[in-house]
Amino acid sequence: MQLQVKNSPFNQEQIESLNRLLPTLTEAQKAWLSGYMMASGTTESQLADGGADKNQLTVEASSEMGEATSREVTVLFGSETGNGQQLAEELTQKLEDQGHKVTLSSMDDFKPKELKKVQDLLIVTATHGEGDPPDNAISFNEFINSRKAPKLPDLRFSVLSLGDQSYEFFCQTGQDLDKRLEELGGERIYPRVDCDVDFDDDAAEWIEGVIRTLRDTLEAQSATQTALTEAGTEVKASSYSRTNPFKAEILDNLQLNARGSNKETRHLELLLEGSDLAFEPGDSLGIFPENDVELVDQIIRTMNWNHEESVPINKHGEMLSVRNALLHNYEITRLTKPLLEQAAKLFGNKELSELIAQEEKRKAYLDGRDLLDLVRDFPTGEVSPGEFIQILRKIPARLYSISSSFKANPDEVHLTIGTVRYQTHGRDRTGVCSGQCAERMEAGGLLPVYIHQNPNFKFPADQHAPVIMIGPGTGVAPFRSFLEEREELGVEGKTWLFFGEQHFSTDFLYQVEWQKWLREGVLSKMDVAFSRDTAEKVYVQHRMLENSRNLYQWLEEGASVYVCGDEKHMAHDVHTAFLTIIEQEGGMTSEEAEEYLAEMRQQKRYQRDVY
Repeated sequence: MQLQVKNSPFNQEQIESLNRLLPTLTEAQKAWLSGYMMASGTTESQLADGGADKNQLTVEASSEMGEATSREVTVLFGSETGNGQQLAEELTQKLEDQGHKVTLSSMDDFKPKELKKVQDLLIVTATHGEGDPPDNAISFNEFINSRKAPKLPDLRFSVLSLGDQSYEFFCQTGQDLDKRLEELGGERIYPRVDCDVDFDDDAAEWIEGVIRTLRDTLEAQSATQTALTEAGTEVKASSYSRTNPFKAEILDNLQLNARGSNKETRHLELLLEGSDLAFEPGDSLGIFPENDVELVDQIIRTMNWNHEESVPINKHGEMLSVRNALLHNYEITRLTKPLLEQAAKLFGNKELSELIAQEEKRKAYLDGRDLLDLVRDFPTGEVSPGEFIQILRKIPARLYSISSSFKANPDEVHLTIGTVRYQTHGRDRTGVCSGQCAERMEAGGLLPVYIHQNPNFKFPADQHAPVIMIGPGTGVAPFRSFLEEREELGVEGKTWLFFGEQHFSTDFLYQVEWQKWLREGVLSKMDVAFSRDTAEKVYVQHRMLENSRNLYQWLEEGASVYVCGDEKHMAHDVHTAFLTIIEQEGGMTSEEAEEYLAEMRQQKRYQRDVY
């Protein structure tokens, strides 16, 4: 049915324009236009009284509609542990639900030359180590900061940056990308958001803001979409996740090291029955730990608080006693620069303000100190628990590589946890979660847990592809999971494990299992390095170099390499060893060896889970 002057508030000229336009619109465009008019508060009476503005509104609405329906969204992520990818996938799903066409990709899988064709770019990226991009974002970052990067005058963008305030270069990768895209001519459509380890609320706010700014092309269907979203939320609330952890019962808590060891490594077995949680080799288990009771009580005594006084712990007004809040909800064992800055304002302590202003002294103070040190070293005066709680950050979950196979043990999950103990600034210190598991968690106890999928540490889809695994100490955990699963499935294929620790007699973790798998052929080859058993220390990288020719042959046969463990020393030394092997055995230059490993990384044949 065509519009007429007598059955509408439009004049003849507008009727003619609308009758030409409406038949050309798709159903989605009609729905968007209807929603746009409603959202802008435009009623029939306003249109009838609008005079010359009516024509302008029709043209502007049509123009914006065309832009909204024709522009495509590109979502890129850089993710080391999987949080960035998970958020990018969540954003993509929500955009697609709203009718947008979306391209989702890791930064390294995205062809940089396509960047100048992108219209709306949304980036979710973590920062790794000392301000470095994650492994799957290295080449993109190199390109965007090179002279080859194109001018981007037509680009609209926004960045969500993930980080950890306890590191000096907090969210550096996201900040650098945000700045660089602006330098290249891009228009920021929504402000960058920097997230700490407790990222859920900030990330959700960024996602909602971005979607709101991009305009919902199916706004007329918002009521239906809201109902679907609410229904989806109800389903999610009934499942176990990071925001709704499952309380897993401890079945066993064993000390793996023999008497006389310098190490304390715990093997935990947790019951998952009734949780519907599932995982794959390479995934991690998140644990929300509990702070040490004695440390909490010392802070409360130092501050002269009543431990039963109630404090708000979230924006919803939920209340807990200050003792329970410090036990379960807030980080008290690490200091950060933002915390010192907020404490200086709250305490009104001149000496603390002077310390913050001196960069080297500030960094030295942050190293190895906790909240008890802070309140003892810098008297606070009269500060209430409610005020003090507001400057603390939420206690982050601790992630541990899973060391069991779901297919072999579907109702259990196993962990391999090294207990952290050290002395600094005149006090004995213990890792929050590792100390809890070693000292305060026995069989029958409960731990709040969730599965953290790690898409950047996945074993080959081709089960017969050769696999090289390098995992000193507790870094061997995911390889126990992988081999246990291969045994369960009866998979055949070449596997080679490099393991290292201090002493053969006390620290050979899971020795009996490796030997069993070697006999059965589940594990083809194993090389070990016990650094304290010889006059000259020998590590896994030395064993690699001793097997240089054989290792290179495996790489040439298409082997995938997996490295798990300490980033600062081990992972760097292993990487250097691989470059040396490739250069020597392949007759390559150092640059060609770097390209060889970079190509392996691009093919997902060189993956690392380092911490």
